[in-house]
Amino acid sequence: MTIPETDAAHDRYAAFRHSSFTLYWLSRFFGSFAIQIISVSVGWQIYDQTRDPFYLGIVGLVQFAPALLLVLVTGAASDRFGRRLIMGLSIGVELICAAMLLILTVTHSFSPVHVFIVLAGFGIGRAFLGPASSSLVVNLVPAEIFSNAVSWNSSAWQIATLVGPVAGGLLYGISPVAAYGVACLMLLIAAIAIFSIPKPTQHTLNEKKSLQTLLAGFHYIWKEKVVLGAISLDLFAVLLGGAVALLPVYARDILELGPWGLGMLRAAPGVGAILTAVWLTGHPIRDHAGLIMFAFVALFGLLTIMFGVSNLAWLSIVVLALMGAADMVSVYIRETLLQLWTPDNVRGRVNAVNMVFVGASNELGEFRAGIMASMIGTVPAVVFGGLGTVAVAGLWAWWFPQLRKARNLQGRT
Repeated sequence: MTIPETDAAHDRYAAFRHSSFTLYWLSRFFGSFAIQIISVSVGWQIYDQTRDPFYLGIVGLVQFAPALLLVLVTGAASDRFGRRLIMGLSIGVELICAAMLLILTVTHSFSPVHVFIVLAGFGIGRAFLGPASSSLVVNLVPAEIFSNAVSWNSSAWQIATLVGPVAGGLLYGISPVAAYGVACLMLLIAAIAIFSIPKPTQHTLNEKKSLQTLLAGFHYIWKEKVVLGAISLDLFAVLLGGAVALLPVYARDILELGPWGLGMLRAAPGVGAILTAVWLTGHPIRDHAGLIMFAFVALFGLLTIMFGVSNLAWLSIVVLALMGAADMVSVYIRETLLQLWTPDNVRGRVNAVNMVFVGASNELGEFRAGIMASMIGTVPAVVFGGLGTVAVAGLWAWWFPQLRKARNLQGRT
């Protein structure tokens, strides 16, 4: 089902008028929901066994390494083969890894070494899933409603981020077996949904295999300063400002909350993000996109500092929600610019590089936070990261004037 182009830009649910996008959204939602349950459960189990934030940092590192090591392969696979197929197979790998965590728990074999091996498998699945997932959505909807699809696509992850950690905390409170079992079921649903999408039109890679072909994503990003600035901004801002890995420490030792409280902390950013995403579907950013993005990245850093020094549970939850809202605005602008400025025949390879940057910002950010917390303390580590994010926003606004001057989200102008 389609709607006239003149009405599409004003239709809040325009993307869902396309059944393929609806199936894609459901797959993203259930897959992300499962990962959130697993993240809460693994984080709590690891910290409960070791009481050392260093291990929480290793959790991020082992998931990031495959994306870095396979960057030349994952993007090319997304451009050369069907993105729907790659996405479905990647979710299948995640399902196998979730089942392994379930088996480790049932057999009482859950230990840091075993878990890190399984999480490396998750990292491999995510390394292929990221470029295929990001590149597929643009093949499912017309260009004129792509920004609407980006908002809803982000909302799938954000809703899962909102509900998943709470559900994970509650399920883990019942039993770790219940948490991992539900995650397995959701990943199965996600795989079925993505394989139900009819084969979409895609400009596949027909170039001769060569090093130049594999490096095309890097070459394009380096040439297009708007894309380079947007990707690198996310890398350094979240690398420094990410505090998610340390939430188990806040839940247990600083705010004195249990597994359910950890779920609340993990869910709080999703509350702000999903409300913001829903707002953006009806009120898209039409001008001064670059300036708005930099302002909200700086705001994210300031809020990170506030969260770091807070020792009140209610205040910490509110600040985390505001952090999620600020991050949602910058993600919305950055992802829309990235996808619409990138040609389809190189989009997978560009997104593979982007996934490495995103992985570095998230997983290496967790590693940075865990290492710094073990060296100088949890609160100083979070405050330092927030200050770093504010500094990055200012420096990138100066170094990338093309990105700062970006006005609209309709692609090249």
